[in-house]
Amino acid sequence: MNSETVLSFFKEITQIPRESGHEEHIIAYLQKFAADRNLECRTDEAGNVLIVKEAAPGHEDVPTIVLQSHSDMVCEKNEGVEHDFAKDPIKYVIENGWMIAPDTTLGADCGIGVAAQLAILDSDLQLGKIECLFTTAEETGLDGAMALQPGFFEGKVLLNLDSEDEGEIFVGCAGGIDTTVEFHYNEEEVCEDFCYEEVFVKDAMGGHSGDDINKGRANAVKLLGGFLFSCRDLDWQLITINGGNKRNAIAREAKALIAAEQDTLDIINERLEAYAADVAEEYGAIETALNLGYNEVEPEGVKAIDEMTAWNLIAGIAAAPHGVLAMSQTMENFVETSTNLASVKMVEPGLIRIGSSQRSCIASARHSAARLMEACFEMAGGIVKHAGEYPGWAPAAESPVRDACVASYKKLFGVEPKVKAIHAGLECGLFTEKFPGLDMISFGPTLRGVHAPGERLELASLDKFVALLVDLLSNYR
Repeated sequence: MNSETVLSFFKEITQIPRESGHEEHIIAYLQKFAADRNLECRTDEAGNVLIVKEAAPGHEDVPTIVLQSHSDMVCEKNEGVEHDFAKDPIKYVIENGWMIAPDTTLGADCGIGVAAQLAILDSDLQLGKIECLFTTAEETGLDGAMALQPGFFEGKVLLNLDSEDEGEIFVGCAGGIDTTVEFHYNEEEVCEDFCYEEVFVKDAMGGHSGDDINKGRANAVKLLGGFLFSCRDLDWQLITINGGNKRNAIAREAKALIAAEQDTLDIINERLEAYAADVAEEYGAIETALNLGYNEVEPEGVKAIDEMTAWNLIAGIAAAPHGVLAMSQTMENFVETSTNLASVKMVEPGLIRIGSSQRSCIASARHSAARLMEACFEMAGGIVKHAGEYPGWAPAAESPVRDACVASYKKLFGVEPKVKAIHAGLECGLFTEKFPGLDMISFGPTLRGVHAPGERLELASLDKFVALLVDLLSNYR
């Protein structure tokens, strides 16, 4: 078994639709994989799949090891790109040592982990008993992990393959909570002499709302809300506003349809030009493609959002926190608490919904961040609800598998790996609650741009990841 084998399986996986909540095709693929190899396979009501490979002769006394990844992926694409994630395969290229999906997410998070598990199950490596767990709907709330029932797997050692930085072994992660805000509005007629235009923010980098939250990237929803708020002294109407998408992705695009007299639109456009220049100065070193502008449009039969709700909504977006709220006092350069203002959506006539997520490895700080969002939007007249909370994963004082992985890495590559916690959410926190006594670590190859179009996998890091996984499994006792 080598990295080419893993990559071959991953290429197969890129052809399979597997958006969170719609994993039926990848579940069927996993079940057929097991059946074709006469491997034990079980599937629970949540769609979690466990495939078991019994110990090789002479290795029956080796501790059972659970390999775990999630079968779903974040489905994001650039505006204007024709791609149906429900049926179209991911289009990727291999350039300069990277596997890249130029216009969509690649799904290496966590498809490469799935591929590594399949390669292990398909190999002739002489190992102890291996249990491969594939969970569902991780990206939208860890639903599969939450639904796991005690006893679904037996092993007491678990390797989570959902990390994104080769050379780093993760032993802890943040917990999270989702905060949703709803604004109910009345429709109003648009003034007869008003003209229309679409104000937009697009081509921001986006990224993972946990792993990338401290990288200083722009949030398109925040930028749009901030600009609209700066025009509150002018007479105009808000028709629609939409931006962002997934709760665990930093918003890359946002747009608003507005109406005003042409003279007022001219003033708004002058302000937008100045605002864009300020944004370029603030983010220019990072956001090299960020684009703020407007398009003249001529919609028919549209209605406006009532004035009070429109201004409350815009004020709430402009005031809402986004980004790092606190750094850890015990771990150097580790984000302790953050919040992501993920999306604003016109759900249906009369209803606008804002999505956000808060993360922290400390439960009280996580709740405090959620209350901060609640206070902000309640003052703006929104209806706030919290849901989907999941626990963090605290580093263990003693961990034989951590020590074995560190030793294996040093033996293979001659350097010490970094042992750290991650601000992203991993399913490991839930596993500690449902399967007490688990000894866990998380590691993987280097991925960049996850949860955003242009997501890429570094192939050299895949070589090292596979070598480490094989060595660890082959020598763990």
